[in-house]
Amino acid sequence: MLTFQGGSAVPFTESVSEGDRGEAAVSPPRYARAGLAAVKGLANDLVENRSLILRVFLPFVAGYYIAYLFRTINAVLASPLAAELGLGADDLGLLTSIYFLTFATAQIPIGILLDRYGPRRIQSALLLVAAGGSALFAVSDNFWLLLIGRALIGLGVASALTAGLKALVLWFPGDRVPLLNGLMVMLGALGAVTATLPADFLLTWIGWRELFGLCAALTFACAAMIYLVVPEAAPAESRPVKVGLRLVYADPRFWRVAPLSATCIGTAWSLQGLWAAQWLRDVEGLDRAGVVQHLFAMAVALSLGAILLGFAADRLRRRGVGPEVLLGLVATVFIAAQLLLILRLPLPSYFQWAVVAAVGAATVLSFAILAEYFPKELAGRANGALNLFHIGAAFAAQYVTGVVVQQWAPEAGHYPEIAYQTAFALNLVLQIVAWIWFTLPRAFLRPSKVYAARLSQS
Repeated sequence: MLTFQGGSAVPFTESVSEGDRGEAAVSPPRYARAGLAAVKGLANDLVENRSLILRVFLPFVAGYYIAYLFRTINAVLASPLAAELGLGADDLGLLTSIYFLTFATAQIPIGILLDRYGPRRIQSALLLVAAGGSALFAVSDNFWLLLIGRALIGLGVASALTAGLKALVLWFPGDRVPLLNGLMVMLGALGAVTATLPADFLLTWIGWRELFGLCAALTFACAAMIYLVVPEAAPAESRPVKVGLRLVYADPRFWRVAPLSATCIGTAWSLQGLWAAQWLRDVEGLDRAGVVQHLFAMAVALSLGAILLGFAADRLRRRGVGPEVLLGLVATVFIAAQLLLILRLPLPSYFQWAVVAAVGAATVLSFAILAEYFPKELAGRANGALNLFHIGAAFAAQYVTGVVVQQWAPEAGHYPEIAYQTAFALNLVLQIVAWIWFTLPRAFLRPSKVYAARLSQS
């Protein structure tokens, strides 16, 4: 339970409650009704810690919602921006992906700041930067001002996920973190839903400049809410952190997970944020309404995928199966889905793109894996270190795809099918290599005794 003393929040000091310890002692057959048990358990947690949910969980969900809104909204804006400013595929790729570049650049320092100052102050301050970037984007009249505005937005929402994850690690029981991660990503991914049909409606009604002005006001309000509502976190332990980021990067287990997680999740974000819409328009020949409907379905799939992956990880963990197994399975399905797209097999496009979008929620699994590898004091650094790879891969995939597609001349305003197939195939090769590395025997990837001793001292 979280208690409030003098306006400050005291996090959980034990990983499970007395009731949970009793349940944990029950043999696996008791969990045959896995779905109802997980939902009821989470519901009980929410009821018992209502103040915690309202003052901590939901404010950080709101920040992550805004981050997802900004991340994916350019898929709807791409055509109007290209028409108004005469942008090519490479310009669109850079304008959209610069969000990921500044986002990635900030991950390491943000991870350190989160561990030192807590998520409340860091998240609220950075959201003010995002609000300023959105306001600049709204008044920009040339490509370079748009680029700067988009870069500031990326910097401003750079802590949206890692701050929320840090808060979950600090205040919630460790055995609930995977499921709560999924719930947070699911609710935050509603920002991607908002960036489809609702954003397209507002785009038609008030225009893209006014839309970004509205986003700036929403972001400012969220920053104020987090600063005023979220309590200051007391440290999980009073002893200082004796090891830093180098200990995270020195862990061979991190290097087993990072390449697969980054190439798959980064590609999924890249496609949903821009290139899925361009593929649907140029290759599938859909009109704007059809494209937006597909983007809406993808956003819903992302949101549902988050909670389903979190639920699955929670259930499998209770059966002694770690989230690494589920991550490998998700990557396999993702690779197969992309291959089917590239080969243009006659399958429902809604289904194929929904699978692609849902993989973007696999951060639920990746960060749950890190939560098992590192102590709470290193949660911000570890999550930031991995998120650097996620965002960096998304930037590279989004920008390089535009560069590759640009090598073919558009025909009647549409790039040819082979251009997208080539670009997508290059990303697919990297994912397959990362998957092979991930599935290699793990014996030689175990931490050395010296490293394990240093980690235990943290």
